[in-house]
Amino acid sequence: MGCCSGRCTLAFICGMQLVSVLERQVIDFLGYQWAPILTNFLHIIVVILGLFGTIQFRPKYVTGYAAWLVIWMTWNVFIICFYLEVGDLSRESDLVLTFNLSMHRSWWMENGPGCRVTPITPPPSWAPEDHRYISISDCLMNFEFIEVAHSSLQILLALAGFIYACYVVKLISEEEDSFDFIGGFDSYGYQGPQKTSHLQLQPMYMSK
Repeated sequence: MGCCSGRCTLAFICGMQLVSVLERQVIDFLGYQWAPILTNFLHIIVVILGLFGTIQFRPKYVTGYAAWLVIWMTWNVFIICFYLEVGDLSRESDLVLTFNLSMHRSWWMENGPGCRVTPITPPPSWAPEDHRYISISDCLMNFEFIEVAHSSLQILLALAGFIYACYVVKLISEEEDSFDFIGGFDSYGYQGPQKTSHLQLQPMYMSK
């Protein structure tokens, strides 16, 4: 019962992780955030493997999923520090999230709740020709706080997944040990002495 309950809970957490990271992947694609796109893709693959291991009683898959969650939480802590500009980090840097391939920022910068985007014409002389120059105002929440909220949700889900993954691996290992113990009795169990028949066959003669 405990194993079933733990596995069901872990499967539910994996499902929640898939839904949330797929939503985040779409947003990162719209914002051309290449580093998060690659990391999200790896996370999707590992979560699917963890879900498979949970359903099919594969502790190695679940262990690998738990190990990845530590890396995933570390990545999301970095994203929070990046958008909050902790230390020398700056969210204006193009190298960290876009590999310096574009000047795009978070999709939420222009599409956050209540944000009003106003094109500025004519653009300043220093603005690249293939980029528009805009003014953003009236946002109910700044884009960096939306990104921080997304990463915080991922950390909470990963922490819950890590705890239940360790719990499920422990339960599966205990069940495997108990099966081996029972199998040992079957293999080396005591067998009582077998009765042997001492009946001797005698020839029969038919009278004519």
